[in-house]
Amino acid sequence: MFTLKILIVEDDPVSALLLQRALEKNRHEILGIADSGEKALDILSENHADMVMMDINLAGELDGIKTTEIINEIYDVPVVYLSASSDAETLNKVVGTNPSAYVIKPFNIRELNMVIELAIYKDRKEKELQKLNNELEEKVKQRTEELYNANRELTKALEKEREINELKSRIVLNVSHGFKTPLTSILSSAQLLQIYAEKDHPFKAKISKHSFKIENSVRALNNLLTSVLFFGKADADKIEFKPKKMFLGAFVKEVLDTVSASKENDVKIKTELVNLPKVITSDSELLYQIFENLLSNSVKYSKDGQEVVFKLEYVDSKLIGVVTDKGIGIPVAEQGQLFDRFFRAKNVGIVEGSGLGLSIVKKCIDVLKGEISFESDTKNGTTFKVEIPVK
Repeated sequence: MFTLKILIVEDDPVSALLLQRALEKNRHEILGIADSGEKALDILSENHADMVMMDINLAGELDGIKTTEIINEIYDVPVVYLSASSDAETLNKVVGTNPSAYVIKPFNIRELNMVIELAIYKDRKEKELQKLNNELEEKVKQRTEELYNANRELTKALEKEREINELKSRIVLNVSHGFKTPLTSILSSAQLLQIYAEKDHPFKAKISKHSFKIENSVRALNNLLTSVLFFGKADADKIEFKPKKMFLGAFVKEVLDTVSASKENDVKIKTELVNLPKVITSDSELLYQIFENLLSNSVKYSKDGQEVVFKLEYVDSKLIGVVTDKGIGIPVAEQGQLFDRFFRAKNVGIVEGSGLGLSIVKKCIDVLKGEISFESDTKNGTTFKVEIPVK
């Protein structure tokens, strides 16, 4: 049993004396006896109490209930009510003040001792719970502030990244466009050299050879710049689907002519065109990027004498294109990275490339709301299949 400092508030001297003796018998210290609410508040203003035993019916302006309300507000000391009444009206009055306990007169010492222990236990647990709630509220407040600050910093970082990406995109687009003009001039000059070399000239063979190299190098560099420009637009979210009517036969011929003109090996392209309409409605630039890159890759990674099969079919308002080769294939372990930007498989050897082609294909497929799939291994080559909705 722990010793408590207890204030008795009782206007009946006999009841106060009996209560004092009962409490002192249980080794509690009596801080004082007050016969009114006003006197009780004066004692509490100068002394610390662990508990107040409060008679409900006190004489004067402050009865036990009003006095308890003031004690709860100012001193936060547990109060145990004393009353000879246990009627519903009295109980309803005391409930609102959240008393620690309620003792009916007359009482015995054992019951009184149990009530006091329970009251102190209840008060301590409530204060522990309140302390935990306060700590939790403070932690929530701190965490909320931390999250707010982190979110603010993240927003700043994202805004900065957006500005950097916009600047990068502008630089890429401007620089790439800047290269296009001189490259066009170089290509024209190389083609003129080949024309001049057709005439009788002592260095005819050398001029033709080197002008051909220049032309191929310019075409490769131009393709690279086109890829860079494409991703510059992609990063700036400027790739739009622009459908228009197009002649499918002329489109296929343009793709095949471009791939044939740029190939540097002896690989044949076999074309299978099935049920193709004369005119379709789609984005010709995006379609061109898809089929030109797929065919160029198949040709580039095939060996001399091998054949690339290009099948294009129209089924249920879809263009279904299949490109099949017997080239070096794609290692199974690396196939998950196939459409990553700048990715090149480890088995490409000395074959030049930027690693952008299939990334461009995938981006165009997504814009056109199509699908792409492939099968590949290093023994049997690769097959790409695309399905693209058209009108």
